[in-house]
Amino acid sequence: MSRIGKIPLVLPKEAKLTVSPTSVQVEGPKGKLSVSLPYGIKVEQKDGNVLITRVSDAKQTRADHGTLRALLKNMIVGVTKGHAKDLEIQGLGFRGQATGQKLSMILGFSHPVEFMVPKEVKIATPKPTEIKLESADNILLGLVAAKIRAIKPPEPYKGKGIRYVGEVVKRKQGKSVTK
Repeated sequence: MSRIGKIPLVLPKEAKLTVSPTSVQVEGPKGKLSVSLPYGIKVEQKDGNVLITRVSDAKQTRADHGTLRALLKNMIVGVTKGHAKDLEIQGLGFRGQATGQKLSMILGFSHPVEFMVPKEVKIATPKPTEIKLESADNILLGLVAAKIRAIKPPEPYKGKGIRYVGEVVKRKQGKSVTK
């Protein structure tokens, strides 16, 4: 048995789980998410718990067992509490502004950069150098945050660019002057 996959998931009262032969759907106050069931994995609901079992011990089925449990856990947390990612912009004159689902940023390029955020992700800029992202879908949230960071990743000499809050950028020494 998978050590992760055999642990039952606790389903909160506000979340509703629907299992079909090919997919699992989780619905809650923050939204509705679904994942397709891999071959050889069964999902059942008993007494407010979600149990994930596998039919065989094939290598792929064993791998899918723990992965599906982790995905379901993230989906349940997402539709009840939601997921959040915070980004920060560092650099002189670098700033961002969110209007609706569009993020406009000035990052030292010759033009402002505009990024359209999917409607499933809520975006806010409480300060010009902070970007807050919230969504029920953890996978989509991480993808959007990575795409925003990829526009101007932090460079190693001065650390200018977009980074996750708390991310440590390995700094390099600049040119040294020899006399």
